[in-house]
Amino acid sequence: MITRRKTIFAAAALLSAGFALAANAQSTLDRARQDGFLRVGFPNQVPYAYANERGQLTGADAAVARLVVKKMGIAEMDGVLTEFASLIPGLKAKRFDVVLAMFVNPQRCAQVFFSEPIYKIGQAIAVRQGNPKKVTGWNDLVSRDDVKLAIMAGAVQASYLKKLGVADARVSAFPDGPSAMAAVATGRADAFAISDLPARRLVEAMGASGGVELVKGVADPTIDGRPGRGYSAFAFRPEDESLRVAFNAALAEVKKSDEFLAAMTPFGFTKENLPDLTTAELCR
Repeated sequence: MITRRKTIFAAAALLSAGFALAANAQSTLDRARQDGFLRVGFPNQVPYAYANERGQLTGADAAVARLVVKKMGIAEMDGVLTEFASLIPGLKAKRFDVVLAMFVNPQRCAQVFFSEPIYKIGQAIAVRQGNPKKVTGWNDLVSRDDVKLAIMAGAVQASYLKKLGVADARVSAFPDGPSAMAAVATGRADAFAISDLPARRLVEAMGASGGVELVKGVADPTIDGRPGRGYSAFAFRPEDESLRVAFNAALAEVKKSDEFLAAMTPFGFTKENLPDLTTAELCR
């Protein structure tokens, strides 16, 4: 009787272990198709990916991602609002399955895998109304010790400034664009280095009384021998290869359609923003 009970318990334990292994073996792609949604991490960054006044996920990256997810046979996207600097840690911790609105660079390529890029975008500089420090471009940001700089924590501009030799003591990181713009408006920073489209949208949102303006005619800095332009793509955990491959295949189809640029146009993107480099080139 005891032997029989042991046999029954052993069989039950093996069966339970088998179910657990099967559950653990399920890929992120399989889970998303089964559950009908894909979890996406996004920063509150206009016009890339952000929550609108109704709390809905919107932006150029979100609009393109919805087209891709639909083509993959997944009904919905579940957005997880996350500070920009926490996007890669959150992805690794499995708080979400994909990251929206992230520029490809070699440092990030060492941590995550990227889809192919969906757009390129240049750089801008926001200053206090009237430009009291007379900042004219990136040369001033680099060479003038009297200019205090604001960046968004984790953004590509941090690596640009470091590569150009700007001392860390002159740079303050803020969790998002609005807080960095506010720092410039109140004099806590003299200039905010940010990508062009979000810079314009943030200045417009602050209005004429917001106390900030954009420096006109700013040329992109030269980084590693080429213009410092951002190329946005979707980021995945390295172990989620099947998800990235399926996503990239669907993205390639979307990019061939008129829907692709049409999805980004309401957020200020034009044909000039279409990418001209591959992820492999950007990761090098």
